[in-house]
Amino acid sequence: MSLKVISGFLFVALLSFSCEKDDPVIPNEEELITTLNYQLVPEGGGDTVVLSFKDIDGDGGNAPVIANGVLKANTTYAGTLTLLNESVSPADNITEEVEEEGDEHQFFFEASSGLNATISYDDVDVNGTPVGLKSRLVTGAVSNGTLVITLRHEPSKAASGVSDGLIANAGGETDIEVSFNVEVE
Repeated sequence: MSLKVISGFLFVALLSFSCEKDDPVIPNEEELITTLNYQLVPEGGGDTVVLSFKDIDGDGGNAPVIANGVLKANTTYAGTLTLLNESVSPADNITEEVEEEGDEHQFFFEASSGLNATISYDDVDVNGTPVGLKSRLVTGAVSNGTLVITLRHEPSKAASGVSDGLIANAGGETDIEVSFNVEVE
């Protein structure tokens, strides 16, 4: 082949590659959640309890700082979750994003068998399915155990039991999962 023919092929090849549409897919980046606060306000008055998890440097590095809590027996609490990214200044409020994308998020609350407490949802997304930024926690008799709070991204909210708070069929990806030691006295 002559140099002229090879040059022609190269020119056509370069021209065809440069004319292709470059349409990158930009993924929905997950936000870094360094802080989870679960504020529990007793109905009818009393001391507010805040269960708190902070891991400013993320996975690895320093251990997270966890503030557990003591709740009153036979009491109903209004619960509010707040999520932050405190690795930046000022801190990013991730709660707003979860609220705006409520149809793509759901919190799950799992009380260990030793903890006499039940948690129910007190908010819903645009489709009427639970989100969990707001909840009700009701304590029973004196007990202690763990409360695990998990945020799932893109769970299957229509799956069996998911709207009732059962995580087993939820699927999706875990954005954050925190275990608190809770005492009911």
